Amino acid sequence: MEHRKVSYRTRYGLTLAADLYVPKNMTGKHPALAVSGPFGAVKEQSSGLYAQTMAERGFIALAFDPSYTGESSGEPRHVASPDINTEDFSASVDFLGSLPNVDRDRIGVIAVCGYSGMALTAATSDSRIKAVATASMYDMSRSMSRSYKDSYTMEQRHKVLDYLGQQRWADVDRGSYGLGYHEVPFDDNGHIITSQRMLPETLPTNPDPVLAMFFDYYRTKRGFHSRSVISSSAWTATTPMSFFSFPMYANIEMIAPRPVLLIAGDNAHSRYYSEDVHKLSPDNAELMIIPDADHVDLYDQMDKIPFEKLTAFFQKNLA
Repeated sequence: MEHRKVSYRTRYGLTLAADLYVPKNMTGKHPALAVSGPFGAVKEQSSGLYAQTMAERGFIALAFDPSYTGESSGEPRHVASPDINTEDFSASVDFLGSLPNVDRDRIGVIAVCGYSGMALTAATSDSRIKAVATASMYDMSRSMSRSYKDSYTMEQRHKVLDYLGQQRWADVDRGSYGLGYHEVPFDDNGHIITSQRMLPETLPTNPDPVLAMFFDYYRTKRGFHSRSVISSSAWTATTPMSFFSFPMYANIEMIAPRPVLLIAGDNAHSRYYSEDVHKLSPDNAELMIIPDADHVDLYDQMDKIPFEKLTAFFQKNLA
């Protein structure tokens, strides 16, 4: 397998940095995959693992840093956008299709965690994406505007909007952008919790299981990377504003008849996102539940990630 660093521009003028993996001794035109995620991760983490493994299985694979993160361009840093990050996938298709050894009619997408919603959204409007696979899917618009399992009350949703508005005034007055949680939490007294970090530097005693799960990946040797938003910092605190305004995959019916593979862990707290998308796309989407796997297991656990299934899925649908 050959590896090289590449970069390319989006239609918004941002430059994406990526790692391109190409099987050795390839001749002719071949299928290709654009890969990204998890939300707040970089290409040296989970997406790089997926891309390398799929390249070993015969696909040209591109793992990219989304706009405003990693080695990709965009100021201020650590911004996420439902529109811009959806465009990142289409720009990656542009780049792959410009390569002489890629068949433009055989390009697919793999997305992990929070970029899964953007990948599906890209496929609703970009018919060049011929197949989509997601792993441990998160819908970031739903997560930020409604919280986990849609648990925000209407009062809480209004409190979040008021907090975001006040944060914008603070940013204006300071001349720089504050950091904060992308899914804004509340304490037991109904007050918004703020932080300059997504994850603590050390794990507290008796931590929430979901916090412990993410910490075990992002803050340890297992998955830590200094450029990762989640490993080392936080998103800009106003990031949720656009996700409140713009839902993911609103036109999901436009993907059909192109196929979708939704992979989720049996024990994943995020499993319901994949299940709900499957209900919206019963004719062209397949739901695969991985036994004894949690959300983060599908980031890097080779005995849990179904690479055989992914290979068969794309071999069939990018044939």
